[in-house]
Amino acid sequence: MEKLDLKKQLKSVYHASATAVTEVDVPALYFLMIDGHGDPNSSSHYAAAVEALFTVAYTLKFMVKKSSTAIDYAVMPLEGLWWADDMAAFVADRKNEWRWTMMIMQPDFITAGMVADAIATAGRKKPLSALDQLRFESFQEGPCAQILHKGPFSEEGPTIDRLHQYIDAHGQLTGKHHEIYLSDIRKAAPVNWKTIIRQPFTK
Repeated sequence: MEKLDLKKQLKSVYHASATAVTEVDVPALYFLMIDGHGDPNSSSHYAAAVEALFTVAYTLKFMVKKSSTAIDYAVMPLEGLWWADDMAAFVADRKNEWRWTMMIMQPDFITAGMVADAIATAGRKKPLSALDQLRFESFQEGPCAQILHKGPFSEEGPTIDRLHQYIDAHGQLTGKHHEIYLSDIRKAAPVNWKTIIRQPFTK
């Protein structure tokens, strides 16, 4: 059985330095995505979105593993795009006004038809309230700056400031604040959480 290490194949995209801001040109990749808004710490919709994304991602993984192609791969980490209609709300930490797109990257051999089959299979096994909001589409960020944050999400501020200072010195912010959650927060202590903080920019 063929085994794929997608993080290794996309090392520049899914690895970042904790000591220095680095630049990366992020190619077009395909994602399972769900949009929403509100405080991720208390929003039932956020929890439902994450559950639906992982359920379909794992359903796809096992569909491929059991198919004639017999490819095994690890499900990729959860990612989030974050913004607000009034960006002052984002900077001021008014989480009830936040908007987000949660997503999980998929291998390039996954098709829209396969995703549709996985959604149908997942829905038959368990009622998932956010399942009908899930979509599969390409997303390309292009030139970005990124850095690895170690620790709880509540302490990201200085890391984000460092990233933005780098961008201010080299260009201008564009796009949406992007976080990639490398740790399983259900198992790891907050002090050990690892999150890639990414921001598209133009020079």
